[in-house]
Amino acid sequence: MIASYGDDSPIAAFATLPGNSALTLIRCSGKGSLECAAGVFSAPRTMLEAAGNTIIHGWIVSPGTKERIDDVLVSVFRAPKSYTGEDGLDISCHGGNAAGKAVLTVLQAAGFRDALPGEFTFRAFMNGKIDLTRSESVMELVCARTDQSRHNAVSRLSGILENEINEIKTRLVTALGAAEILLDYSEDEISADADEIAGLLPRRDLVLESLERLEQLARSWQRERLYQEGILAVIAGRPNAGKSSLFNLLLNEERSIVTEIPGTTRDWIEAWVSIEGIPIRLADTAGLREPGDPVEKIGVERSRHLIEAAGLIIYLVDGEAGFTGEDKAFIAELPQDTPLLLLWNKADLNPQPSMEISFLSISAKTGEGIDAIPPAMARVILEKTAQAALGSASLGTLRQKNLVERAIAALQEALDSTEPLDLIAPMLKDAVNALGEITGEVSTADILEEMFSRFCVGK
Repeated sequence: MIASYGDDSPIAAFATLPGNSALTLIRCSGKGSLECAAGVFSAPRTMLEAAGNTIIHGWIVSPGTKERIDDVLVSVFRAPKSYTGEDGLDISCHGGNAAGKAVLTVLQAAGFRDALPGEFTFRAFMNGKIDLTRSESVMELVCARTDQSRHNAVSRLSGILENEINEIKTRLVTALGAAEILLDYSEDEISADADEIAGLLPRRDLVLESLERLEQLARSWQRERLYQEGILAVIAGRPNAGKSSLFNLLLNEERSIVTEIPGTTRDWIEAWVSIEGIPIRLADTAGLREPGDPVEKIGVERSRHLIEAAGLIIYLVDGEAGFTGEDKAFIAELPQDTPLLLLWNKADLNPQPSMEISFLSISAKTGEGIDAIPPAMARVILEKTAQAALGSASLGTLRQKNLVERAIAALQEALDSTEPLDLIAPMLKDAVNALGEITGEVSTADILEEMFSRFCVGK
């Protein structure tokens, strides 16, 4: 039988990957899961009689030979007070590659099937434990690369986005109800101007307020995506400008080779680093100059391609050599809206002179000014994205962003329309339905399956 997201059969999966760790956790859920597990537990009556939210100790045993497989702790959960809303259990096995896999094999023989990706969270949604925004925040939390992205995911898991969407939807439902009342009565039965019945939108104040709040949510996506996906930041400059030294300082480790010989870096090297809560894919590139040999030429060409793809360019000027014509030409050739941070390196040897262009003075050798680089990087990256107000809701997925934009378009069309009210009301309804899709109040099996299939197994 092919497994599907719609059933309630007993399922099991690793909630932690087997490997070199103290524990491996196997999660189980579904109708009859406690009975199935009791059949391979050394104290079956203890498991069957255990209260919800309690922990019991015993052995997982082979159903045929009664061989002891592993000494485990079992956390018992009873519906509806569980993550999925079903009966379930978490089995804490010993770590390593063998113990957990052996226990999972026994559970499969006892009647559990392998859980599909995201199936535990899918069941939590279907059983009314969480809405879709909270469901999506589970994977956001798992994939969070920095503390800031973790914080943002936790706020959505706590329900801040769900509450904001529901508040906006309530206002739009009120406006839609007012419109439908006008449509349900003839002009003779209500005291209203003909213009109001023909085209003016009732409760326009609620629609305008809803539109403003949705536009604020839409603006939050660009910044939220930065915290989730990160950005490519490329360190560029002429040979011997100090790029590799800066790269090592920002990583706080010796990754790039540093010498006083220009052209030491022949190819680019990269590493992930967190800067002010933003995941940064930081790349150290070959020095930009006319290459002296074929190998260096390839490195310079690759560096230029990387610079073209960068979301931030950190350009170092060799302060000892000064602001050269090559430096000026590179900066002048960049598109005007390129996020650019200019650094005057080796300020200990030659302080920055007075110029029209402003640099941040540093010394990669002595550490002077280095502490000012991370906040300066973050400022350049974030200056073109909207800052959400402290404690306010923000969007966490592209799906949410697309549905908010659909609702915005419907409301703008309704507000601008001069059509009769019976043609405007469906526009309000489309906005309400779009918001319902965000939380999962309006959904289809195909949409849900496609969304949850992107989750990891065990969630």
